[in-house]
Amino acid sequence: MAEDKVTGTLVFAVFTAVLASFQFGYDIGVINAPQQVILTHYRHVLGIPLDDRKAVNNDAIHSTKEMPTVPHRESPTPISWPEEETMASASLITLFWSLSVSSFAVGGMIASFFGGLLGDRLGRIKALLVSNILSLAGALLMGFSKLGPSHILIIAGRGISGLYCGLISGLVPMYVGEVAPTTLRGAMGTLHQLAIVMGILISQIAGLDFLLGNHELWHILLGLTAVPAVLQSLLLFFCPESPRYLYIRLDEEAKAKISLKRLRGSDDVTKDIIEMRKEKEEASSEKKVSIIQLFTSSSYRQPILVALMLHMVQQFSGINAIFYYSTSIFQMAGISQPVYATIGVGAVNTVFTAVSVFLVEKAGRRSLFLIGMSGMFFCAIFMSVGLVLLNKLAWMSYVSMSAIFLFVSFFEIGPGPIPWFMVAEFFSQGPRPAALAIAAFTNWTCNFIIAMCFQYIADFCGPYVFFLFAGVVLAFTLFTFFKVPETKGKSFEEIAAEFRKKSGSTQAPKAAVEMEFLGATETV
Repeated sequence: MAEDKVTGTLVFAVFTAVLASFQFGYDIGVINAPQQVILTHYRHVLGIPLDDRKAVNNDAIHSTKEMPTVPHRESPTPISWPEEETMASASLITLFWSLSVSSFAVGGMIASFFGGLLGDRLGRIKALLVSNILSLAGALLMGFSKLGPSHILIIAGRGISGLYCGLISGLVPMYVGEVAPTTLRGAMGTLHQLAIVMGILISQIAGLDFLLGNHELWHILLGLTAVPAVLQSLLLFFCPESPRYLYIRLDEEAKAKISLKRLRGSDDVTKDIIEMRKEKEEASSEKKVSIIQLFTSSSYRQPILVALMLHMVQQFSGINAIFYYSTSIFQMAGISQPVYATIGVGAVNTVFTAVSVFLVEKAGRRSLFLIGMSGMFFCAIFMSVGLVLLNKLAWMSYVSMSAIFLFVSFFEIGPGPIPWFMVAEFFSQGPRPAALAIAAFTNWTCNFIIAMCFQYIADFCGPYVFFLFAGVVLAFTLFTFFKVPETKGKSFEEIAAEFRKKSGSTQAPKAAVEMEFLGATETV
């Protein structure tokens, strides 16, 4: 059938769109490998080079000048002010580094609400073009950060890049879903996630010391997202606008048909037009639901709470701790070449994301989520055990490393891609935009909390840090088992009935205006 054909125009349009997802992944992973190099530069900019710690103390001891010291009794080594200043400087460096990592998530939090709005106002193609202005601005700030106050420029640049990624995390799936044929929509939708993990992997490879992750070129590494941003901006001029946007939002059927003919490679686009006409009628008969109504209406309260919990576990499971800080975790595990181990994590992440593309339509969402969570729980335990016993048993470094690889694998089988699938499936068209917006905001907020706090938590807990994540994963696994329904192959009505069953309610909620066209009545 013409509708199922994968045409050159379709491939070109989807490839161009997911270049933004690739930039998203690159921005997530790029800060990891050159961590020590950037920290050294921060110390240099702030006047406390990394190698000067001992020098400061030695100068204090051997200096002919009188140095103020803390009063001591019988103490052979008085504590000098420079030593206290060094400790304060170390805390300042940790703060700047945490901000360098987490400002990205702050930008994402802010922009996550506006991706859909921008797409509706400007159209999908123009919205992606405008978004690239932010990507280029962030890339330029980071690319030239070596010439100025690098810590300020990197924090600002990553914040602006976060704004870009917050916008495209809504825009890309929207555009890809709207240009893909119905039968290929699920598979093509997963290309967003696949492009993200490929971006992470490429950033890790580019961050190798002999490539760009060195003292001379680290700023080029950070600014390299300008390349796919420029490439995508040029290619977008040749991409067809979303037919759904043209037909449903602008009511321009003639332009929608032209776009469809290009995408489908056929003059017969009747089936797509009929499908869009039905969708437009449903959308016009269904009232938009606000974020406040999601929490106040009995019809939506439990689904939205479950949706938010799924996104919280995705972030609080510890996965971004590994993505952002894997190099330092491998160093802690005693791995001699931690950067190569980090690249291994990126490769495993990419492979299992591709595997999940096939699994998610074969198995149930809930069962895959539970399998992934259970696997992550045991991996987190082994990770911490390996780190705790490392000083006693050298081979425990391999236990920790294997646990990290398996942890990432289980994440991509379940908790990685599935929350986005399930949130969209929990809600019909009326409440779906608000539900996706608040879910994305929750995801980015939790991302920020982990990025900002993990370094401090790791410093405080030491090798026991992943026991903490294991406890969180266990709690969320139990929550999923008791509260999350299966959504595969079910209508909104059937999913609503599952939620009532999970909550112990025997009555169907009062028929909401938004659910009327779905026939949301009680099913016994």
